[in-house]
Amino acid sequence: MTQPTIIHLVRHGEVHNPQQVLYGRLPTYRLSEHGRNQAQAAGEALRDKPLAAVFSSPQPRTQETAAFIREHHRDLKIIIEPRIDEIHSPYEGHPLTIFEQPDFDLYRDVEHPFDTPVTMLARTLDFIRYARETYAEKEIAAVTHGDIVAFMFLFSKETSPETRHKKQMLELGLPEAYPATASISTFTFASSDPDEVPTYDYQRPY
Repeated sequence: MTQPTIIHLVRHGEVHNPQQVLYGRLPTYRLSEHGRNQAQAAGEALRDKPLAAVFSSPQPRTQETAAFIREHHRDLKIIIEPRIDEIHSPYEGHPLTIFEQPDFDLYRDVEHPFDTPVTMLARTLDFIRYARETYAEKEIAAVTHGDIVAFMFLFSKETSPETRHKKQMLELGLPEAYPATASISTFTFASSDPDEVPTYDYQRPY
């Protein structure tokens, strides 16, 4: 392998969410006007990258964000990728105030078919393995969701996905306590070793 394989995980732009609920996989949540501006900035940041593919989770907000990236790569189609989908949670539709409850944990006592940090990282790594094999020595972008990016960041730091505390994310080198909307997290694999831990770079393009 002479060239690195580079995977840009892009979090979707800000979502229009006037009722302030945990929207998860609910189908009607799209980008806000500010979110579209953020997504446009992400597209501009990736404009000169030699992308070989653009992926998106199935959600409308990620597909909208991916469209801004594709604006600069017209020869590519947006590929829908379920493995980088949003968390499947029993709390969808609940008000965001649930996060204000003492010791609330989105993943505590959650069982199949809902997601846990381990299952989310597993499906993310399955996609990463596929991308590394299919686009070896190339560069791709994949628009996804905050926890997918966060767990992949923790993987790059050889830390358990169940450790998701904002303080620790900062201590491990994430410039912000959590990946910002329309931020770009770049994972670089220097070899074809399937066990390689990638290097990590973070950009908020606005």
